[in-house]
Amino acid sequence: MSRVKGGVVAAKRRRNVLKRVKGYRFSRSKKERAAKEAIAHAGKYAFAHRKDKKNDFRRLWTVRINAGLDAISEKFSYSKLISALKKHSVLINRKMLSELAQTHPETFSRIAKKMGA
Repeated sequence: MSRVKGGVVAAKRRRNVLKRVKGYRFSRSKKERAAKEAIAHAGKYAFAHRKDKKNDFRRLWTVRINAGLDAISEKFSYSKLISALKKHSVLINRKMLSELAQTHPETFSRIAKKMGA
């Protein structure tokens, strides 16, 4: 059986790895071993931060809803509104409530007042 050298395949693999780290600094953009490590870390952080982003947005919505409620009534809080919405089976999610509180405060105040604000 004849000997097969992997030069073409290895070069292609190296080229693809280095293509993915374009724009990285120092040896991470030039050397294959450092580039592979950089890709692995980047992928790990990207996965984790996609999950974190959902939590960040939920926090933002909570703050916006609470700010909208502060403008209406000092006594009525975010937790009381969410509890009242669940009790009355109102199916408006937090994202939509925060949008209403920010862009349509009169509509948001009507909803909040109906819930007992």
